[in-house]
Amino acid sequence: MKLLRYFAAPLLILLAACSSEPKIDKSFPSANHDSRIQFVVMHYTSASLPRSLALLTHGEVSAHYLIGDNPPTLYQLVDENQRAWHAGESEWAGRTWLNSSSLGIEIVSPGYTDGPNGRVWYPYTEGQINSLIYLLKDIRSRYKIDPRSYVGHSDIAPLRKLDPGPLFPWKRLAQEGFGIWPDANEVARYKARFDVNLPSATWFQQQLAQLGYAVPQTGEFDVTTVHVIAAFQMHYRPERFDGRADAQSAAILQALNNMK
Repeated sequence: MKLLRYFAAPLLILLAACSSEPKIDKSFPSANHDSRIQFVVMHYTSASLPRSLALLTHGEVSAHYLIGDNPPTLYQLVDENQRAWHAGESEWAGRTWLNSSSLGIEIVSPGYTDGPNGRVWYPYTEGQINSLIYLLKDIRSRYKIDPRSYVGHSDIAPLRKLDPGPLFPWKRLAQEGFGIWPDANEVARYKARFDVNLPSATWFQQQLAQLGYAVPQTGEFDVTTVHVIAAFQMHYRPERFDGRADAQSAAILQALNNMK
């Protein structure tokens, strides 16, 4: 009996301790929060479908979604609650390292090839774009993403990346609510003014930063600023994206930043 009492006392203490473990009270949910997902970043894979799947599932990079080429099958590779490794060193609208706050969508495409007659860009298929719009509508049904926050890899990493390239249909996506696009009449009105008096490098840098681009405020058309201008042009004026600050680029920037 003494032996039983010897073991019983510590057991009773242990049970009492277990019964007093704190409980989590979930009866006061806060309204002060938002979704982790603030941006959607578009890419092309620069590879075939089998190679893309291999790289995105067993390589050093990943994406939440992949859109095939023929047929344009939609693949989910990473759960939306998880962080995919698609953006790398990046910045948009003051947010850095966008892997933590974005969804990444890869589209199977060779991107471009360089040949004796210059660079050749490969278009996306109609099926791929239809699949992309379907996917973006599905994403929008679950998250409140600002139209300005649908961006390309080249927008968030202009010194490193060119995807999704000049043939990506940004205007069409903007018409669906995924992005913004300037009014042509507004652009023409501003261009007439800027043809006479082209803004300074400081103006371009300030306007690009207001739109969301990470650009140095040096007051000069330095190498980084030229790359950022080229990325902006590829998105909004894909017929010429040489990085030169001209009246039309200034007019597009002004029209975009005046949009509400």
